[in-house]
Amino acid sequence: MPYPLGTPFSGSTPSPAYSGTFIPEIWSGKMIEKFYDTTVLAAIANTNYEGEIKNKGDKVVIRTKPTISIRAYTADQALTVDRPSSNVVELLIDQGYYFNTILDDVMEVQADLDQMSMWADDASEQMKIQIDTNVLAYTATEIATLDTGTNNSGATAGRISGNINLGTTAAPVVIKANGATGAEKNAIDMILDLGQVLDEQNIPETGRWLVLPAWYTARLKKSELRDASLSGDGESMLRNGRVGKIDRFTIYSSNLLATGTGAGGAYTRVLAGHAHGLTFASQLSKVETLRGESTFGTYLRGLQVFGREVLDYTALALAHVQAG
Repeated sequence: MPYPLGTPFSGSTPSPAYSGTFIPEIWSGKMIEKFYDTTVLAAIANTNYEGEIKNKGDKVVIRTKPTISIRAYTADQALTVDRPSSNVVELLIDQGYYFNTILDDVMEVQADLDQMSMWADDASEQMKIQIDTNVLAYTATEIATLDTGTNNSGATAGRISGNINLGTTAAPVVIKANGATGAEKNAIDMILDLGQVLDEQNIPETGRWLVLPAWYTARLKKSELRDASLSGDGESMLRNGRVGKIDRFTIYSSNLLATGTGAGGAYTRVLAGHAHGLTFASQLSKVETLRGESTFGTYLRGLQVFGREVLDYTALALAHVQAG
């Protein structure tokens, strides 16, 4: 029996398209904001040699200052002659990252957003994150490798004292906000110890930096530094949320520090130092668009070629820490 016009079939749910009802899809013109990991490379490394490799060459040979011997003098003695020679360090441009995407013409025409521009912005941020992660991990490994006397790392750090525990992969130092006991340390005490390590290496007090994980900076804000008079700031750290400067260090928070798990559990490799100790150079940073050969679309691709080198490990310090 035929149904009257407009009457739905009994027991069925009509499709909107066939029922004469059109429901359009509405896309938000504002993309959900994307948050990126904080990058710190620009603040902790120098770029003194970038200009020398920008246009040509794949390495820079860097000469370091020799150490001049000072001797006691007595009248009429024969003078000992030294011929100082400087060690050389090679900054190799041997690292690189790229991205390569394509936007089909059909998708570009139908989209209501400038997708190519959006992708380029995101690629730029992702590139910085990858490079920061690379350099932070490299720096920690180089300090551990070069510091054979464990003056700037390990459980017996300190060129003069030799009794500062900065932790190891097997026994990281447990960090607490307050009330540390035994092998544990207060969040502030570890920072003071790192400062002493650099002091004993005669590293300049101005320009020092310290990179901490987010959980560590949270413990700082729960410590005595809640008192504005201790941090030297006009406001308490708890109120303004800024770490600021502690014991001559400018504090940076990063989620990109190298981590690992050893016999003592999970640890984070905290880095401290002076920009003199680490150099970074980017030789090529390029983003380009070109038409696809086998499809109707436009490629967006980018490349960054760079190098990083620890010039003076004595200007850097490494601590292995664990959340208490």
